[in-house]
Amino acid sequence: MSEQIQPEQTEKTDQNEAPASFEDVYAVSTELVRTVEAALEDNDDAALREVLKPLRPADMADLVVVLGRENRNRLAVVLGNDLAIDTLVDLEGSVLADLLAVMSPHAVARAIPELDTDEAVHLLEEMNDARREQVLAQVPAPDRAAVLEGLSFPEDSAGRLMQRDLIAVPAYWSVGQVIDYCRDTDELPDEFYEIFVIDPRHRPIGQVALNRLMRTRRPVLLREIMEAEATTIPVDMDQEEVAFLFQQYRLTSAPVVDAVGRLVGVITFDDAAAVLEEEAEEDLMRLSGVSSETDLLDTALRTTRTRASWLLLNLGTAILASLVIAMFEATIEQIVALAILMPIVASMGGNAGTQTLTVAVRALATRELTAANSMRIVGKEIVVGALNGLLFALLVGLVAAWWFDAPTLGIVIAVAMVINMVVAGLAGTLIPLGLNRAGIDPAVAATVFLTAVTDVVGFFVFLALAALFLL
Repeated sequence: MSEQIQPEQTEKTDQNEAPASFEDVYAVSTELVRTVEAALEDNDDAALREVLKPLRPADMADLVVVLGRENRNRLAVVLGNDLAIDTLVDLEGSVLADLLAVMSPHAVARAIPELDTDEAVHLLEEMNDARREQVLAQVPAPDRAAVLEGLSFPEDSAGRLMQRDLIAVPAYWSVGQVIDYCRDTDELPDEFYEIFVIDPRHRPIGQVALNRLMRTRRPVLLREIMEAEATTIPVDMDQEEVAFLFQQYRLTSAPVVDAVGRLVGVITFDDAAAVLEEEAEEDLMRLSGVSSETDLLDTALRTTRTRASWLLLNLGTAILASLVIAMFEATIEQIVALAILMPIVASMGGNAGTQTLTVAVRALATRELTAANSMRIVGKEIVVGALNGLLFALLVGLVAAWWFDAPTLGIVIAVAMVINMVVAGLAGTLIPLGLNRAGIDPAVAATVFLTAVTDVVGFFVFLALAALFLL
């Protein structure tokens, strides 16, 4: 029997010690933020550098976001060239733009060759044209050409997302040749997961995962072990569609091809995951009419301007609902209870519609809701609206009848609630489907339209039924 070797125990090890909490592991604590702010206020650059020295780039990025604009700009000036470029890569929007504005063009240019093409493009696209030209003028010619090509592709396209550094070899190479090539060449990507196999016209015809390459004997040819049905991505494909393909087919990396099918780059799973997170955040923000671009960190004036446009549109729909109420002014004057009960009908319809709308928008983004199954989903939501309408109509109708000692009033509000909740289920699916078909992002405008429909229908049906049966 072989003897099991136990790991050495030191005097500092306590086997009964509880695992570290999140606060113990995560570096950006409240105490750290206050220490950094105090050092910045006291202009104590030495203390600032000392307290920031242990931070990893991702933690430094989180710290920068938490700091106010003045402090983060001051921090960038103090650190200068010592501000890790990996920290900038983890930032976006107005925060990244602020830091790049106070950094010297030379400092940014010096870091460009160290980055993947997509990361360099991410930094440069946040600069104005004049400053971008200053930076690119100091970047070595080969790196400058790669970055300029990346910037030439449409925003949010695969071309902006891809990396230019990859390994592409012919199908007649053996496993041994590939391994020797990877060991001998100095121009390898920093990280790669697959070898791409190309034909004489530089078009991808397959790919080989590194784990399969390493398990295969040296004399075996790549054409014998490559996966021939690889997913290729057009260079102009929208990044949201790219992320969907990665999620759908569990891709590790995928080749990007130009209009004639030539291999021009590669997208990796970490880039696709970042897009998924960005798109999910964007949809969530837009459903509330909030800018997806770091709304929390923008200036008060910019945030006010962004939100005001949506509030103005919402004001228009609210006025429309008020005009419906005004049509039944005489009815409300005779039966004051209607004014008390009206918000219940509209509110229940709005909330039910929002539930349906949220599910529909997400399903459209993940391709779970398509033209093929749309009618089935619409039918299901109508049924759900009717069942919930009946359930809560019974409850609210009984309460209204008892409260105002008017059974007919209870029946009126019950019927109105059923109708409005059915309409809410219908609108919650048809509105995003219609906007999507029209080429409009449902997350942007669907909520305003839904609110208008449920308010107008709710008020009109309730007051019309009341005028018909109670007067």
